[in-house]
Amino acid sequence: MQQTPVTSVQPRAIALLPLAVFLSLFLGTGIYFHLNGVEMAFYQLASPVAILPAIILAVFLSKQELNQRIQTFVEGVGHNNIITMCLIYLLAGAFSTVAAATGGVDAMVALGLSIIPASFILPGIFLIAAVVSTAMGTSMGTLAALAPVALGLSQAAGINPALMAGVLVSGAMFGDNLSFISDTTIAATRTQGCEMKDKFRANLRIAVPAAVITVIVLAFFDTGNAPIEVPEANYWLALPYFFIIALAVTGLNVFVVLTLGIILAALFGIVAVDYEIVAFSQDIYTGFASMQEIFLLSLLIGGLSALIRQQGGLAFLSNTVERITSRLSKRPERSASFGIAGLTAFTNLAVANNTVTILLSGEVSKRLAKEGNVAPKQAASYLDIFACVVQGVLPYGAQALLMGATFGISPLAVSVNTFYCFILAVVAVATILIIGPIRANTDTPVESAAESTS
Repeated sequence: MQQTPVTSVQPRAIALLPLAVFLSLFLGTGIYFHLNGVEMAFYQLASPVAILPAIILAVFLSKQELNQRIQTFVEGVGHNNIITMCLIYLLAGAFSTVAAATGGVDAMVALGLSIIPASFILPGIFLIAAVVSTAMGTSMGTLAALAPVALGLSQAAGINPALMAGVLVSGAMFGDNLSFISDTTIAATRTQGCEMKDKFRANLRIAVPAAVITVIVLAFFDTGNAPIEVPEANYWLALPYFFIIALAVTGLNVFVVLTLGIILAALFGIVAVDYEIVAFSQDIYTGFASMQEIFLLSLLIGGLSALIRQQGGLAFLSNTVERITSRLSKRPERSASFGIAGLTAFTNLAVANNTVTILLSGEVSKRLAKEGNVAPKQAASYLDIFACVVQGVLPYGAQALLMGATFGISPLAVSVNTFYCFILAVVAVATILIIGPIRANTDTPVESAAESTS
């Protein structure tokens, strides 16, 4: 997350102890509540609270003067990337809330259901969830909106509920991974120092083939010809979602895109559903509040990261990952790519939250990418992709837990049916091995670059 180089810092394994404390506390509490049958067990302890003991330990371990330790922490909290990320979170939350309040989510769902043939239910649900989550920027919001519809369809058509739930999670994770207003996209691009449109394009070369394969696989399931009931909605209210996607792809500043999206969603609501100005202001604040946890966590992780870096922890972690991944390939680009993938996957297994994973892995991934000559947009893409892969298949992740509770099935049954996440992992690894990552300062993958110079 920080720009200060860490190469001059003496690597020290002990400096990673605060991070281990945070992960252990966060994961251990989740396991405890899960074993005691508590729903959403891994979300009982708020992550901004779980990180506080780690920060205290990091301050204690530092060899600086006390005031300097505090200053290092505060500088990490106030870093330009961290503040920018937090402001984007606020605007993204405001847009999602306003668009949902004016009927935009209902319009997106109805629009998708209206064009699905009855014999194409599973691929159709996957595509609807993908479009809705790309527009909303949240997998959990997508699942909450679509779960009742998907459950009704599975019952009417006699489809295995675990299969339907897995398909829904698959589509939700596709959009969460690609969306311009997803907190994972925001975190990945800010930590790697690249534009959202560039990360989006790098993501497409992996996500689209995986999605196409998923649709083909789902098309082979026999779901009968049960009629699909389309809820009533004003399709025009879906336009703000398409508007911000189109503007973001053009490369317009993300602050401008989200601000225009908020205004447009409100205007459509005022015209179509008598949306009131007072409700508009309240929904904006509600959107801000919905980002409170990730907002606070981003600030605190920025400070913790600065302390760990100053003490040599990130240098040690980076060197360790480099040593391990260098054995996988003699090419530094591929070694760096596998390092980013492995670090991200392992961290997500521990914290069961893809955004937190990206925030924790971001700085080391940036260093690996720089030393391996991997383009920042490619590093951001790998960060988001492998966090998405692991999050989608975790039986103790929020997505599986929510769908398990909604459908009345085991979260594990949901996880094993998230075909897209498994396919995405295979496609991503194959892309690294066969095509190679995009090199820094070019748009050329490793293999293409090698061919052009031979």
